[in-house]
Amino acid sequence: MPDSTNPVPVLSRIASDASCLHQALRALPSERDASALAARITDAQDLAGIALRLFLTHSRQTSRPSPTDLLLIHRVAQIAKAAQDAAAELTAALARAVENQRRQAAATSRRVVLIGPTPQQFIESAADLLDRIPALCDAREWPESPCQ
Repeated sequence: MPDSTNPVPVLSRIASDASCLHQALRALPSERDASALAARITDAQDLAGIALRLFLTHSRQTSRPSPTDLLLIHRVAQIAKAAQDAAAELTAALARAVENQRRQAAATSRRVVLIGPTPQQFIESAADLLDRIPALCDAREWPESPCQ
């Protein structure tokens, strides 16, 4: 990060990445596509990593943070948590998809009991979490923002 005192470029990237990841989840060809789902898990983990690095950088900058600094730190922590939670939901989707495929392959009859929630429900939950991130990145909502 070239200018650690100005988090706006990083927040803009996080918002953009979250939007792109959200669109990628909505466009997943199928929850059975394990490699595409695994790639989206990695994307969400990368997004959380960026937010955590911003959190560490900004929280170490001042010995006496202002209320605006504290708001920024709080928002970045929320962004990191949303991205981590999205990665966890996608990991659950992958595990559920693999387990249901295993059950279908091992079935001795035409009747297969699949476990729920479905992988798609986990994917939708992850997309909902990612939907929250751009608003958290919007510096215009912060009072006396150092980012404007």
